[in-house]
Parts: sequence; C-alpha cells; structure tokens
Amino acid sequence: MENGKVLLIANPAAQHGNGAKLAEIANDLLAEWLGGDAVDFALTGHPRHATELAAHASADRYATLIALGGDGLVHEVANGIMQLPRDVRPVFGLIPAGSGNDFAATLGMRANVPDAIVQFLDAPAVAFDMGSCNGVYFAETLSFGLDAAIALDTVKRRERTGQQGTLLDRASGIDQLLHHLDTYHVTASLDGERGLSDDILMFAIQNGPTYGGGFRICPEADPTDGVLDICYAEAPMSVPVATFKFLNAKNGRHTKFRKINFARASSIELAFDKRPPCQVDGEELLADKFAVSLYHDAWKVLCPHGAW
Repeated sequence: MENGKVLLIANPAAQHGNGAKLAEIANDLLAEWLGGDAVDFALTGHPRHATELAAHASADRYATLIALGGDGLVHEVANGIMQLPRDVRPVFGLIPAGSGNDFAATLGMRANVPDAIVQFLDAPAVAFDMGSCNGVYFAETLSFGLDAAIALDTVKRRERTGQQGTLLDRASGIDQLLHHLDTYHVTASLDGERGLSDDILMFAIQNGPTYGGGFRICPEADPTDGVLDICYAEAPMSVPVATFKFLNAKNGRHTKFRKINFARASSIELAFDKRPPCQVDGEELLADKFAVSLYHDAWKVLCPHGAW
C-alpha cells in the first residue's frame, strides 16, 4: 500500500445490511495498522454517492482509496476515479463484501475483512486497464442480450427475495433461458474494421475473466494487456443446448462449443436491430448503439496476484 492517507468508502447495504458493521471493523483495523489520523471513513448514502466521493479523492488528499462492497461499489468508485486526471488518481484497493465479487476474484482478494486488509497491505499497485461504453466506465464487464438479462434479473431477484450467490445466478439464468431466449441482430466493428453482422443470443465484452458471480465467460481476459476480450453466442440455439452451454460457462468449459466465438479488440462499435438488455458491471445501460473503448493503464490497483 502507498504511504499517505487512506479513504475508506463502504456500502452499508452490503452483505444483507452488514456493510456498516464490516466497515467499522475495517476502519478500526486500518487505523490500528496505519495510525488513526491516516484513515478517513465514509458510508454511501444514495446511488452514485461513491462516484461523488471518489471524484474528490485526488492523490494530493488520499494516496489510497479502499472500497468495501461488491461490484456495484467498484463500478461507482471507478467512475469517480476516472473523473480525475491520470496523475492524481489514488491507488485503489478492494475489500470484497458483495454477492458476486467478480472484480475481487480478478484481483485474488479474499471475502473476509481482516484477510483482505492483510493481503493488500503488502500488495503491489498494478496498472489496470479500464473499459468505457457510451461514456460509462467499467472495471470488469459489459454485456448484451441473454447474459445481460440474467445479470439485471439477478439484481431484481436479490432485492425481492434476499437470495445471494451462485444459486441466485443460476435461478435467474434458468428463468431467462426458459422464457426469454431472445435473438438480436448485431453489426459490429472491431478496431475500426467491420467485424461481424450476425444474429446473437449474447455478446460479452470483458476486461477481466468473469461475470455473474464467477462465470468465466472470457477465461483468458487480462485487465493489464491493453485489449478487451469478446465472447458471443450465435443464434439460433435450442433451450436445452443454450442451458448446457450456460452451465458449462461457470468453469470456463464453454470455449470449444459450436456457435461460441471469441475475439479481441481495443475499440468496438455495436448496433442492434432492437434495444438489447445491457449491463455494465451489473448496472443497466439503455441505448441502441454502443461505442466501446479501452483506456490502457488507466488506474493502479492493489493486487495480491502481482503482475498478470
């Protein structure tokens, strides 16, 4: 961890409303190890609050910004950090406390407050890429079609039922596969060249390897390599076949199946024949056309994995 002050931003609603309690534990531990004057502590109070806090956390005030929460909080903080000039962006650290924790998995962070703090106290700050879609930044994932519908349904189902984890993701996935296996026609250009014009069920663009709570949709995605990884599924596909491939994506075993395609690019333009479900780090994004780009070495992240 960098020398200097630390800002801890926490989502009090994380982990069934235990986020505030976990944040107090994290704040006490950080203050004990770094000194009480070294840590400022803020709980988010409304949507996009973390973005506002991060946008004012320049490196002349805070050397490190630590988020305690899930992928939604990572998304908000990332969008705040990216409002700062590159040379005054604080180093980012994450204490996982969400339901999916995909970005935490990319970093190799443990979902336990004391363990996570011990991990990043000695972790190197690694320069990570950042994706952008229609001006909205994403740290891990952007997707369209079936997988986006599953991700968005998962959020609604979690709010309605209080369920968490893999069982929730699978329940949303099976429901969407059985009742909403919709086809979209996409025209895409990759790095300025016409890439494809095809009927698809889903189209995922990844900075890191996973989405949806650990589905390894692009197993080779590397958040430091200067390119985005793409996976898309061609239509048509029967419900049994689509379900089989969906379940195999949990462990990245879908990569050899027919109609599952992969590509890489640093800029992508997409247009759909009808508005598709779209999620960016789990948040809904509404549009018909999408301009996607990559910012290489955009921010520094405390990463126990070290160099990728």
